[in-house]
Amino acid sequence: MTGGPMTGGRSRADSLRWTAEGSTIFFDALAGLPDERLDEPTALPGWSGRHLLAHVAANAAALANLVHWARTGEERPMYSSPEQRDADIAAGAARPAAELREWAARAADDLAARLAELDERQWQEHVRTAQGRTVTAEEIPWMRAREVMVHAVDLGAGVTFDDLPADFLAALVGDIAAKRAAAPGPALTLTLTATGGGTWPIPGSGPAVPLTGTLAGLAAYLSGRGSGGVTGEAGGPPPELPRWL
Repeated sequence: MTGGPMTGGRSRADSLRWTAEGSTIFFDALAGLPDERLDEPTALPGWSGRHLLAHVAANAAALANLVHWARTGEERPMYSSPEQRDADIAAGAARPAAELREWAARAADDLAARLAELDERQWQEHVRTAQGRTVTAEEIPWMRAREVMVHAVDLGAGVTFDDLPADFLAALVGDIAAKRAAAPGPALTLTLTATGGGTWPIPGSGPAVPLTGTLAGLAAYLSGRGSGGVTGEAGGPPPELPRWL
């Protein structure tokens, strides 16, 4: 990103704060969602609310594996395989609603407690994500913050990207823009409409398409969750992007 105060930078303290804030947003939204709504489809292809909740629970347990790795030096991957991840989500989705809710809350609390145990040296230990990236343990709370914040929107319980903290959205836009830049896709130039905003150039195929939008709109668009709040040149629709996260 270039220009403006919304640099999208983040510290460990930021990520830990966003994890806590995101957990509150997610579980408050979940508390207002009747059990029967969990049986309904979400915007995520093939997933009901039950699948989404099981994923959020399993994700906390998977990230706790990385915390264990950083704390003890014993290699413990997030999942033993992609197939095991999918099986855990499917099995979790079949649990009774009350049990599923309790699992998700307990896993989130356990992850928070495990993160609080890391010392300065352990935060710098290297671990490997499910996508094969080698990162320091400082990336773990950011990975969790993205999950609870974005999936709070996916729950369909009334939370939108506009309800998420602006500093988190700035970091999210910068993070997704960097990942989009490293993957095949259209070339884009994203500009924040707010005063003092910035620009995210994303290299890709073809001439760069200029797009403008609000911070929430850009986050929703880049994550593949609609283009409301984002406009293309001469008011035209932006190129469609595949879902992220």
